[in-house]
Amino acid sequence: MKIIVTGGAGYIGSHTVVELLHAGFNPIIIDNLSNTDTRNIKGIKKITGKDVKFYNVDCTDSSSIKSIFEKEKDILALIHFAAFKSVEESLRLPEKYFKNNIGSLEVILYQMKKHNIDNIIFSSSCTVYGSPEKLPVTESSPFRNPESPYAETKQKCEEILKDSSLKSISLRYFNPIGSHPTGLIGDCSADRPANLVPIICEVASKKRENLVVNGNDYNTVDGTCVRDYIHVIDLAKSHVQALKYLLKNNCKEVFNIGTGQGLSILEIIHNFEKANQVKINFTFGPRRDGDIDKIYSDNLKVNKKLKWSSQISINQAMIDSWNWQLNKIK
Repeated sequence: MKIIVTGGAGYIGSHTVVELLHAGFNPIIIDNLSNTDTRNIKGIKKITGKDVKFYNVDCTDSSSIKSIFEKEKDILALIHFAAFKSVEESLRLPEKYFKNNIGSLEVILYQMKKHNIDNIIFSSSCTVYGSPEKLPVTESSPFRNPESPYAETKQKCEEILKDSSLKSISLRYFNPIGSHPTGLIGDCSADRPANLVPIICEVASKKRENLVVNGNDYNTVDGTCVRDYIHVIDLAKSHVQALKYLLKNNCKEVFNIGTGQGLSILEIIHNFEKANQVKINFTFGPRRDGDIDKIYSDNLKVNKKLKWSSQISINQAMIDSWNWQLNKIK
């Protein structure tokens, strides 16, 4: 059962490839390694004992993507992770994000239609909701003004899928954290981390002097932004459940993938300190463009239809995140 996984060498992609292998699927990775490296591909083999076919190709390269689709026969479905993901960078370089994130999906969809591959799972984001009026957000919560070009690309990609003839499921992720407990795969981003927990890990390992918390005057429990943090393995497993559902049903669906619990930045810092017995130096700085006060997920739909819910605790996610950081600096 062949499944193409674009961006499969990345953070979420590599964990999903592991879970696909555990579930008996045969994933094929397409990744240009622009913001990851081959450590995760090697880690996948060490964890599973299985080799995974890998194409070092950019998903906006229509000629190369065409060649892969012509070569690989009997593809059941495609999971599309490949995209730029930094909210902050998208504010500085919006055209880069529009060209890559939307362009790659258009190239993929063209080849899927041409080769009669009917099933796609799309890596979306809770940023499609903008700054929501009501919490928790449900899948029927309206798209609001996107707070960043990154968020806008996710909205547009979902609209493209809605208008497509293909069967599709869009998974709207909240904030993935943690790593595989072996420490063999994780976030290999080539750039400096822009997400909270990887930055905390760099501070804990003395790679950074301190963490700057952007804003302490938000309308939240302690003035810092509130988000829904989910372990990346739980997130990866949601893709397996979505794939099984998609293969059995003629559908176009969207699902929130979160825990349903909102935690502030300060609560995450204190959770990390407690879980790992490490002190985190932090200071407060100005608000960051593109950030909203708070958002967290309603998971009733995904619980009911996909029989999925998050299982791994925040405490374990903090331990696994720190373990990955320690493994990286060995």
